[in-house]
Amino acid sequence: MSVVHPAGPAAATIATLWWVLLAGAVAIFGLVMGLLALAFRPRESTGGDRVWIVGLGLVFPLAVLGSLLAYGLVVGERLLPREAPDLVTVRAEGRQWAWSFSYADAPDRVTEGVLHIPAGRPVDVEITTVDVIHSFWVPRLAGKLDAIPGHVNRLRIEAWAPGEYAGVSSEYSGPGYREHVFTVRAHDAEGWSAFLAGGTP
Repeated sequence: MSVVHPAGPAAATIATLWWVLLAGAVAIFGLVMGLLALAFRPRESTGGDRVWIVGLGLVFPLAVLGSLLAYGLVVGERLLPREAPDLVTVRAEGRQWAWSFSYADAPDRVTEGVLHIPAGRPVDVEITTVDVIHSFWVPRLAGKLDAIPGHVNRLRIEAWAPGEYAGVSSEYSGPGYREHVFTVRAHDAEGWSAFLAGGTP
């Protein structure tokens, strides 16, 4: 379930964002520690203090934080669902303490606790809930999105390769929250066709 071990394009974008934010935070932390060390050295003159405080103490952190903010906004906009060829739509309905999944391409199929998707194709998950707020999260495939009663949120996920990926509800919603988990099963083309035709999940 590691967010830095992505298995799809959205998760890869989020992992890159995480590393960039970490690098920026390390740069600012390193600068602050350097300035702190300089503050304890013996000083013979105070003429350069203003340069250190304004130049490195204010301008550098603001430039780094501004750059990180701009990068984060661009990445966030790129993650929004858009029209795509071969798009698959599924519906995820949360409740205490389970997830049900239904499929636009197979209206009669409903699965409990296992979301079936085709590998290598974008999938829009329409997320909702029948009771309290839950949160749909498959760390290796995409970011998390809340399931809100009476509302449908859409999350784009995609798996590069067939396999099973762990999912959780990442919103505390009562005493059974710890066991509110599910699995995403990504099929190859043949397996996906068999699933839609009514094969064993």
